[in-house]
Amino acid sequence: MCANSPRVPSPGTGGALCAEGCLSLYCFVITAALILIPSVPQILYGLVPQVWGAVLWGPVLYYALINMIIRFVLRNHDYQVAIRASFLGFTMAVSVLVICFAPTEWQQFGVYGSFMSFFHYSEFLVIAYANPRTLTLDSFMLNHSVHYGLAAAASWIEFSLEVYFLPEFKRFGHIWLAGVVLCSFGEVVRKAAIITAGRSFTHLVQNEKHSDHKLITSGIYAYCRHPSYVGWFWWSVGTQIVLLNPICICIYTLVSWLFFHDRIYVEEYSLLNFFQSPGCAFNSRLNRYPGESQI
Repeated sequence: MCANSPRVPSPGTGGALCAEGCLSLYCFVITAALILIPSVPQILYGLVPQVWGAVLWGPVLYYALINMIIRFVLRNHDYQVAIRASFLGFTMAVSVLVICFAPTEWQQFGVYGSFMSFFHYSEFLVIAYANPRTLTLDSFMLNHSVHYGLAAAASWIEFSLEVYFLPEFKRFGHIWLAGVVLCSFGEVVRKAAIITAGRSFTHLVQNEKHSDHKLITSGIYAYCRHPSYVGWFWWSVGTQIVLLNPICICIYTLVSWLFFHDRIYVEEYSLLNFFQSPGCAFNSRLNRYPGESQI
């Protein structure tokens, strides 16, 4: 585990990438490259059989071979890290192929897939850099919750149905590009928050104050009290604007707002207990931005 790595970052500032972070980065990048490099010319020059789904045979076969190599070379925890990073590299590569070669109405789904893949992988990578002592397989956020999985599945179903019945709607006015901007904004804000907080950041709300737990008021936290939640909120809404899913845009906005409202309430209660008067001063000094609950 990264907790055993001798290269531990200093509080709040981040540090060198730990061993598991390096391993995940190699697997993510190499998998994506090994799928894209042979697949792009095959598709571009018409070397793929004219059979439904044949365009995916090559990437799936390459991914299966990569998995076999990973299984042969790595064991135990390293294998678990590598297999997840490799899977996200695979989904990133397939998403790029969809963007480049899929029918127009499906290209947005490739953009969505790219944002999803990068979000989940970068969660692990940034924690491996900023706070490796808390790094676990859950840092990929792939098993966040049942509700998270159901929400993603619902967006896929809505997109597929609307592509089938209303394909022209999915490219209406290039509105989906606003989702690209929103996802990019949310991603940058969230990752900046994690790096700035460093060892004070965890994916779980803490009930006990640790010796190195500090109240972060610098960097992006000087302008926004809960930037990691703000970033995640706008990223989640942005994914549905990318897909132009009108139903899921409304549902995601409402559910995400309620989720972060409750989460921020619990977190601020903990902050007040941890830091008392400094927390109160912090509470009154900073403005909230769209996406931060009024509590």
